[in-house]
Amino acid sequence: MTDRRGVVAKRAENLMPGVPYVRGWAQARRGADELAAQLTALGLESDFPGLTADVNVSGDGLVRLGTIRPEAAMMLAELIVSGLAAEMPTHAETSMHEAGGARHTSTAA
Repeated sequence: MTDRRGVVAKRAENLMPGVPYVRGWAQARRGADELAAQLTALGLESDFPGLTADVNVSGDGLVRLGTIRPEAAMMLAELIVSGLAAEMPTHAETSMHEAGGARHTSTAA
């Protein structure tokens, strides 16, 4: 069973010629390292002991969180929601400035 992004494709246990496994794994490693750095900055690294980079049979990089406690999953969800909420006013303000600029430009023309 594979979703449209191949995330649930099987792990690459037996490598096949011509599949760019190293490229996918390197991309996953960069993602896992960035996530680990942010979790460490928040003091949450011990809540994600299984955080690793991996690759699937198609050569797509995967970041595995590993088995985590329900509380850790809830904390991660809350952090994502908080980050999105913090971005919303900034994004809305930028959109309003762009729309205002476009209106101003069109009325001057």
